[in-house]
This record gives sequence, structure tokens and C-alpha cells, in this order.
Amino acid sequence: MQLRLTFHRWRLAEPFVIARESIDEVPVLQAELRDRAGHRGRSEAVGIDYEGETPASMAGQVEGLRGWLEARDDLSPCDLLERLPAGGARNLLDAALWDLEAKRSGVSVWQRAGITRPSRIATTYTIGLGTLEAVREQARARAHFPLLKLKVDATQHLERVQAVREAAPHVNLIVDANGAWTIVQLERLAPRLAQLGVVLIEQPLAPGDDARLAGRRFAVPLAADESVTDRGSLERLGNGYQYVSLKLDKTGGLFEALATARLARQRGYGVMVGNMCGSSLAMAPAAVLAPLAEFVDLDGPLLQVDDVPDALHFSDGWVEPPAPALWG
Repeated sequence: MQLRLTFHRWRLAEPFVIARESIDEVPVLQAELRDRAGHRGRSEAVGIDYEGETPASMAGQVEGLRGWLEARDDLSPCDLLERLPAGGARNLLDAALWDLEAKRSGVSVWQRAGITRPSRIATTYTIGLGTLEAVREQARARAHFPLLKLKVDATQHLERVQAVREAAPHVNLIVDANGAWTIVQLERLAPRLAQLGVVLIEQPLAPGDDARLAGRRFAVPLAADESVTDRGSLERLGNGYQYVSLKLDKTGGLFEALATARLARQRGYGVMVGNMCGSSLAMAPAAVLAPLAEFVDLDGPLLQVDDVPDALHFSDGWVEPPAPALWG
């Protein structure tokens, strides 16, 4: 087995602003695993930026396993669970191994995962914390999409939802606070958001405040994002959320994400599939989770200027699963 790592930066079409940061490019780490027969598996990871992960830190973790990786030709994603913690580095290797095995065997990742490949997937389009007029214009241009997600913070929220609803009266709408609200704000805003047709509130409180939600039900269902990572985090999550947002950089890859999604459903949670931005190569493995989820957010490439070759095909809020030339 041969391993190659590549650093890359994806430039965004416009600055993307959320409650905790503003970014104008997405630095990523890409990997290629090539076996003796010349088959190759590819992947891309962004890492969990709010946990301090960077492409450089992920590369350091992967380089620590280079000898182990290159000495073997029969690795599978489950072999990584004892070698790396959940996070972007494990996701990078996990996705490359899934793709490599698909190329070797001719059996798609969908078949190996036991999931029927859909013909297309409804995905959100995310509107960041721009000016109120910019928010309105973005919503108006995508009023025919099946789902929009609106970023809010502690001071910019209700008027933005109202602007989106006026511009896109029929679209399903998710509001994502990225942990910026207090419990008092949530109590006050949830009934108003329900009246405006919001179908989901993502991570309203900071992860350390999850206990404040215990046993509570609000006018709009809540999804845990920063508060959930993998199967182990479900044990600590409590009963304040109705949905969990799974991202491969958080779970440490598709192998763990599949297990987490299935366990979450057994425990009564709905599932949302999200992303940490990045190209179609980063989105492709997450698309496998879509049939297990009620909400899918794989819009990363739509926010960028460029994308990888053989990119995912997006059209009016729908995305087709990856072609084998891209991944899987």
C-alpha cells in the first residue's frame, strides 16, 4: 500500500459567516491509497475546526500510521477504530479505504453498506450571516429548493427568518444557531419560529449546556450538532434533542457514522447528515448516509468557486449520488 497526502485550499464564492467565525476559504487534506495492483482510493477531510483540528494536525496523525498502513494490503475501515480517535484524520483514511475496496472488488460502497443507492437526494442550501438584504436575495433565488438552512447568532435571528419566509414562502427551513443562544432565548424564539414554518433548530445552546434541555420539548424539534460525535457521545447526550447531526469528520468516517446513525434511530432520534465544508470528494461518503436520515446537508461544494473533477451533480436543491469515477 502506498499513501499520498496533499494539502489544498478551496476558495469560497463569498465569505461564509456563522455565529463563531467567518471564513473565505476551506483548507483541506486529501489522501490517496494505492495498492500493488494500481487500484486507488481517494478522500478529503476538513477536520473539526472548533476542536482545533487542522489539515496539518490531521496529517501528523496520519503520518504516525504511515509505516503500519504501507506494510499492509488488506486493511478495512474497522481496523482504524483502535488506531485513531474519532476525528478528521480517521475520516480521511476511512473514506480512502472504502473507495479503494470498491475499486478493487467492483462492489459499490452502497452495496457493502447494505443501503439502496437513491437516484437523487434532497439537500439543504445554507445561507450564512450576511446582511439582511443578502439573506433575502439568497432565499428568493432558491425559493423553489426543497430545504434551506439559515445561520443565526445571539442577536441576528428572528428578523432573518422572517426575511427568508417572505422571500421563500413554501420552502422548509432549518435554523442553525451553532450554540449561540441561551435557554431563555430558545424558550422565547421557538414558538415564533414554529409560526414561521421552521422545521428544525440545530444546536441552539452551547454543548456544555445540554443538561438544560433535559426532559423539555419546544415548539420546534431540536438537533444536536456540536454536542454529538459518535456512538459514545449518544450515551452522554440525554433526552433534550430529537435529532442528531452526523458529520464524517466528527464520527471519524463512514464506518462509525453508519453505526452511529443506526444506534441513534434505535434510541428514537431522527438523523441529519451534515458537512464541515469541502469539495464533492468530502461530500461523497456522507451521501451514503442519506437514506438513513430525515435531513441532508451536503451543500459544501455549492459554496465554493471550484470543485474536484467528476464532481457531484447539484440541481435546484437536489444532488445525485457520486459516480464511481469520483468515489465509491
